Amino acid sequence: MSTENDQNFGLGVTHKHVTLAEPNERWAEAYTLAEAAIRQALGDLALDIQHFGSTAIPGIKAKPIIDIAVGVRHFEDGLACVGPMESIGYDYAGRDIVPDDHIFGRGIAGQTRTHLVHIVEHGGANWTRFIVFRDRLRAEPDLAEAYETLKIELAGEFADNRAAYTEAKRTFIDQVVAQSLKV
Repeated sequence: MSTENDQNFGLGVTHKHVTLAEPNERWAEAYTLAEAAIRQALGDLALDIQHFGSTAIPGIKAKPIIDIAVGVRHFEDGLACVGPMESIGYDYAGRDIVPDDHIFGRGIAGQTRTHLVHIVEHGGANWTRFIVFRDRLRAEPDLAEAYETLKIELAGEFADNRAAYTEAKRTFIDQVVAQSLKV
C-alpha cells in the first residue's frame, strides 16, 4: 500500500469550486490510510469511522474529496477531537457550518481540499443520513446513476459555488434517506 504523503490519489478540489472526477479505485486506499491515522489520533473518542459521500460509491463521478464520518458518543465530544485532528494535519472549520457537525478539512486551507471529516453523534441524524444514503446508492446502481446525472448537471450550473451545489442536491438526498428509513 502506498503512503498518503507520496500520493495524492487523484484528490483535491479548489476551495468553493465544484469539479467532478471520474471514479478512481484508489480513493478507497486514500480513505483506508486516513481512517487509520484518525483512529490512532482519536482513540476511544471515535466509536466508528466510515467513508461516505460520492467517493465511497463505486462507479460514479465525484468531487475528488474523501468524506469521512466519525461517530462520537455526544456531539460536544467533537471539541475534544480538535487537538488530535490538528496533530494529523486537519484544520478545524467549526461547528456552525452544518448543524450538529464538527467539520475538519485536510489539504491547503482556503485553497485545495482533499479530505473532509465530519465528527457527529454516532447514531444521530447526521450519522444516519450519511450512512443510509451511502448504503442505498451502493445497493442500487440505477439510483447511483441517477444521482451521478444530477451531480453532473448541478456541477455545470454551480461550478463556482460549492455551497449552492451542495444545497441543490439536498432534495434528492432527503428523498432517498426518507424512503430508506420507511422500509
